[in-house]
Amino acid sequence: MTTILVSPADPPPFRSVNPNGAAPVILLCDHAANAIPRKFGSLGLTAAELDRHIAWDIGAEKLTCQLAGRLDAPAILSSFSRLVIDCNRAPDSPASIAEDSDGTLVIGNIELTREEREARAQEIFWPYHRRIAATLDECAERHVVPAVLSIHSFTPCMNGVARPWPIGVLWDKDARIAKSLIRALSDREGLLIGDNEPYSLRGPTDFTLPYHAVSRNLAHTLIEVRQDEIANEAGVLRVADILERALATVLADPELR
Repeated sequence: MTTILVSPADPPPFRSVNPNGAAPVILLCDHAANAIPRKFGSLGLTAAELDRHIAWDIGAEKLTCQLAGRLDAPAILSSFSRLVIDCNRAPDSPASIAEDSDGTLVIGNIELTREEREARAQEIFWPYHRRIAATLDECAERHVVPAVLSIHSFTPCMNGVARPWPIGVLWDKDARIAKSLIRALSDREGLLIGDNEPYSLRGPTDFTLPYHAVSRNLAHTLIEVRQDEIANEAGVLRVADILERALATVLADPELR
């Protein structure tokens, strides 16, 4: 398929941070950015709407980059808004390209043809996931067994319901990281931690960790941070401190390998 959506004036579909990091950890950020390829204009949305959580995981990009440096871990981050195509949803899922997000109509996504949807997948979704797969392949070639951490953020309130957890830890059948991380954050940091809250990794919704980590039997978890906790630089640094301390112990466990 000829590249027609992402122009040389646009960012590439993903970016790598600290690609030569030595730690046996890989950080992923599926919703790092709110950029839209120039071809799509603004998808019919205002600048204010594109700054909302519907377009990206607010604060997740900066937190991921902080953790990449502190853990000396490579990180792979998506470059385009989840509204163009969601890199954590299967391309054939109805949620892959949202026509409506939290009550906001996304005009540029309405009544797309199969070919238009496939073009977004080929130019934005799959390059990001091929880079993740290639990074994991490179680890395997070096006989390194990495842990995989996916970084997300969530709104303080959804549908009128307050979310009390500053951090959530999501997992399904593999609890190697999740249970230890919940204990470290709860007991040592004194935080109210969401155990599969405010979302859950159980079920068919998420794509990234099942596709890359579960399929390779790699220890993994998804970390959700409430957006008001990382809304500014001071908050990002504070949460990075907390996660760095907790992960230093959790990731040292030989049972992860």
